[in-house]
Amino acid sequence: MPEKKIIAVTGATGAQGGGLVRAILKDKGGEYGVRALTRDINSPKAKALEEMGAEVVAANLDDRESLKDAFHGAFGAFAVTFFWDHFSPEKENAHAKAMAGAARKAGVQHVIWSTLEDTRRWVPASDTRMPTLMGRYKVPHFDAKGESDQYFNGLPVTNLLTTFYWDNLIGMAPKKGPDGTLVFTLPMGDKKLAGIVAEDIGRCAFGVFKRGPEFIGKTIGIAGELLTGTQIAAALSAALGREVRYNPVTPAMFRGFGFPGAADLGNMFQFYAEFESHFAETRDIALARSLNPSLQTLAQWLAVNAKRIPIE
Repeated sequence: MPEKKIIAVTGATGAQGGGLVRAILKDKGGEYGVRALTRDINSPKAKALEEMGAEVVAANLDDRESLKDAFHGAFGAFAVTFFWDHFSPEKENAHAKAMAGAARKAGVQHVIWSTLEDTRRWVPASDTRMPTLMGRYKVPHFDAKGESDQYFNGLPVTNLLTTFYWDNLIGMAPKKGPDGTLVFTLPMGDKKLAGIVAEDIGRCAFGVFKRGPEFIGKTIGIAGELLTGTQIAAALSAALGREVRYNPVTPAMFRGFGFPGAADLGNMFQFYAEFESHFAETRDIALARSLNPSLQTLAQWLAVNAKRIPIE
C-alpha cells in the first residue's frame, strides 16, 4: 500500500482545522494522511484526534522552528490564524509569515491559506463611513489576514476566502425583549449575510486538496447560504420552538455594545451589508457544495445544535 500524502494542519483542535482533520480521517481509503498541529498535545481535543488516528505533534505559531519541524516531509499544509485569541493584527501577520516560511522551507506541494479580504481596498482608512481601529484598520481581523496574503506569494497556494460562522450564533443568542419575545440583533438592515458552518470550511479545504492542481494559484470563496436577519430569525424560531424577532440596529449602535471586539464586529457587519454583492459574487455556494457534498444549511446545523444556544 503506497504511503499516504501527509497534510499538516495548523489549528487542528480549532474550528476550521479540526473540520479538516476529521474529514481526512473519515476518508479511510483515501490517499491523504493528517498531521494535526497543536500547542498542547495533551489537551482533551488533541487526545481525541489522536484516538481517531491523527498524528498529533506540538507546534506553536510563535515558534518558527517548531513549525518548520512540523511541516517537514508534508505534502500539503493548511494555514490558519487565530485573531480572537490575541486581538493583535501584528501577531496575525507574524503567524502568517511564519507558516508561509515553514511551508517554503519544507517544500510542500500545496498550501491552503484561510484568509479574508483586506477591507481597506473598499473602505480606505481615510473613509469616515466607519471608524478606523487600532490606528490603521477598518476590520482588523479581516484586514490582517488580507494583508498577510503577500507572504504566501510564490508558494503553490490556494487562498481560501471564508466567511461568518453560523456557529457564532451560539454567542449571539437571542435575548428577551421588553415584551418577553426573543430578539435576534444584527446591524445589517435587510442585507444578506454570507454564512457557513465552521466544520464545513475544513471539509471544503479537504475537497480543494483532493482536486489538486485545479486550485493552486487561485483565490476561491465559499459559503453555505446568504441569509437576511429576518431569515436567520425565522430559522432560529423554527429550531427553538419560540418566536424570535429580528432587531436590525445600526452598525454604530452595535459598536457601542462594548464587549471585546464590538467595534471590529460592528465594522465587519457594516462591510458585509454595504458590499453584499461582493460577497454574493465571491462566496460560491455551488463550488462549496461540489467540494463538500455534505455542506449544511443553517436549518440543518440548527437541527443538531439549537440546544447549544443559551436562552434566558
